[in-house]
Amino acid sequence: MSGFVSFVSSGPGDPDLLTVKAVKSLQQADAVLFDDLSSGPILSHAREDADLVGVGKRAGRPSPKQDHVSQLLVDYASTGARVVRLKSGDCGIFGRLEEELTALRAAGIEYEIIPGVTAASAAAAAAGIPLTRRLTARRLQYVTGHDVTGELPEKLNWAALADGEATTVVYMGKRTFAALAEQLLERGLSADTACLLATGVSTPDQALSHHTLGDLPAHLAQLDTKAPVLILYGALAVADA
Repeated sequence: MSGFVSFVSSGPGDPDLLTVKAVKSLQQADAVLFDDLSSGPILSHAREDADLVGVGKRAGRPSPKQDHVSQLLVDYASTGARVVRLKSGDCGIFGRLEEELTALRAAGIEYEIIPGVTAASAAAAAAGIPLTRRLTARRLQYVTGHDVTGELPEKLNWAALADGEATTVVYMGKRTFAALAEQLLERGLSADTACLLATGVSTPDQALSHHTLGDLPAHLAQLDTKAPVLILYGALAVADA
């Protein structure tokens, strides 16, 4: 007996940003395995009798191992249950989706992926700016601020990241952005390059502030927040332009 797994993107935090399909999947689920950032009011859409299992990973905190999470998905679906794997943002963007898909394929379990609003889109919307700009930012790129060791990833495409005519979004980069900025400046990106710092996007704790590449590292060093941090830099528009 085999169930079905829906990978549901919960968006950046505001339950109103859930898609209709995401809500329907939550309402139909026998079990919901959710990330920390997908908890709270979003889980109110689940059935009262559904199993709710927290499997989120947060930096600096004890977290379930990825193989344990993948096995839980297989175990629940193998009972015939309809399972929702609730991931923050868009589940295909830095959400370790592939490991879980691999486990389901190996077990012969069917699944679907429901896309959602990623934090980058929500941050730009909250700031009243576009992610792309005609003539000056025709390219948009996402990069993770750290690898599995917690350090700045190796083998980054520095030419692309130092392109001042792109909009670059750095996920999970609070601790490593100073090292990233140093490399960007060495490769010719101007210290005056516009940056947008967004924390707790779309939640009651949301905070947005404008900086430059030159001054943002010092600001981050003093920033005391447990909310997710997102950094946008490049050819950014401003709300009153």
